[in-house]
This record gives sequence, C-alpha cells and structure tokens, in this order.
Amino acid sequence: MTQQGEKLNRYGFKVQKDANKIEIKQAVEALYNVTVNDVNTIVVAAKKKSRFTKGGVIKGSTSAYKKAIVTVKDGETIDFYSNI
Repeated sequence: MTQQGEKLNRYGFKVQKDANKIEIKQAVEALYNVTVNDVNTIVVAAKKKSRFTKGGVIKGSTSAYKKAIVTVKDGETIDFYSNI
C-alpha cells in the first residue's frame, strides 16, 4: 500500500474483526498524531489451500481478517519506520 500512501494519503492496516470505523479512527489518530478524514473497511475471506506432500494431501485454509484503509488529511503522513 505504499503507492497509495505516497500519492493519495491512504494507509492500510490489519485490524480486529470486531473493530468499527470510529474505533479505528480514534486509534490511528492517537498512535500517529494525524487527522483521519475517512476509514474504509474490508473483510478478507478465508481461502482454501491444499498441498501435495510425500505423506499425502494436506488440506487447510488461510485465516480471514479485516483490513482498514485510512485516509489522512492532506499534508500529513504516517511514518511507520520512525520507531525502529
């Protein structure tokens, strides 16, 4: 999501499934000291996976998760690497 972050002031976050848009907005504003204009959420569904091994076929699935795309005010940025 770096291209969106650089050009459109949009950043992607993986969030808890029960988090709503208001909670996400408050958390991002508190953690990164930015003004959030908009929050869009997406629930990414689980995918079935199978793998063929010497011992046979292993079946499983990936985890489902919720993703939030946060738009911040023009002129503000989120620097993910400042705390490293």
